[in-house]
Amino acid sequence: MNTREILRHPSGFLPLLMSLAALSIVLVYLAVNGPARQSDEGTAAHIWQLLMAAQVPIVFYFAIKWLPQSPRQGATRGGGNARGGGPGSPAGPPPAWRCGWSLD
Repeated sequence: MNTREILRHPSGFLPLLMSLAALSIVLVYLAVNGPARQSDEGTAAHIWQLLMAAQVPIVFYFAIKWLPQSPRQGATRGGGNARGGGPGSPAGPPPAWRCGWSLD
């Protein structure tokens, strides 16, 4: 089974779509409001957090379903998802210290 066949199933493509949606929310928010410090987290931050948290059960399902059937393609796809979306990755938000914000 190749990667294209795996990505045809919802457990294969939903985490990718959710990551792209989260990234687009962050980029649109920054384009509209800029990186100015906010007094409280806004709606965009909460939607981003929900999208990131909702990926966890889908990725677990993906691992349970696809790793036994095709370990090489499943590990490649799953590992790519595990690398993306974190604060230090290009798909995630930059750390607060990099933007010059203090966390007090």
